[in-house]
Amino acid sequence: MLFDSHCHLHFRQFDNDREEIIKKLRDFNIGVINIGTDLEESEKAVELAKKHPDFMWASVGLHPNDNLKENFDIDKYRKLAKNESVVAIGECGFDRIRSLETDYAVRQKEIFIKQIKLAKELNKPLVLHCRPSVSTQDAYEDAINIIENFLPTGDPPKGEKFNGVAHFFSGSKETAKKFLDLGFYISFAGPITFAPEYKEIVEFVPLNRILVETDAPFAAPAPYRGKRNEPAYVEFVARKIAEWKGLDFEEVAQHTAENTKKLFQIK
Repeated sequence: MLFDSHCHLHFRQFDNDREEIIKKLRDFNIGVINIGTDLEESEKAVELAKKHPDFMWASVGLHPNDNLKENFDIDKYRKLAKNESVVAIGECGFDRIRSLETDYAVRQKEIFIKQIKLAKELNKPLVLHCRPSVSTQDAYEDAINIIENFLPTGDPPKGEKFNGVAHFFSGSKETAKKFLDLGFYISFAGPITFAPEYKEIVEFVPLNRILVETDAPFAAPAPYRGKRNEPAYVEFVARKIAEWKGLDFEEVAQHTAENTKKLFQIK
């Protein structure tokens, strides 16, 4: 089994052939997590997952680039998140490429904290979106600094457990280690198939902490670069990881699927 841990199959880019793609996923035994980016899209993600409970789930949240178009109504998100198909909160976090204006930056932090609190309240993992500004780790550093404030303290630690996944990871080895130390997983996407600079970080992250994703319809892997991405293309991400780690593809597919199920508490 393969598992696309992060896609947007409910987005309009799939309106013309969504059912065909879903049939392919079922035939190829590929699990899917549909990720919400605002309340409306989160509702769509949940509705689609409810129609296919055997291999599809959802996450609900407010993307950092969408934080000025709606107020984060935590009661509405809480109600939606209690649906059986919802396995995570997010995607949420910091985007320092598209959201440099002061209003965006301030609200990103406020809304990120609200979603962390909701994830802890509902005992669900966090889907983390962090895109740093050029040649920095700023978005990751901001997220890590906040997450650390919400971890259980004491010896032994007391309080709700809290973890998640750093989706579409593009950070440094040092940043990856910080996330691993926090109990987070690292998710790799299509760019690793055509960007050799990812090799060091893929080799560094242990297989039992790796997820694979497409972020479809965006960021298609080679050989489909520049075209619309789709969940089935997660195979190419897993194959590149297998190549760089010197493992069989089947082993990577199995372990990353197991990791996804473990993180999102999917039985």
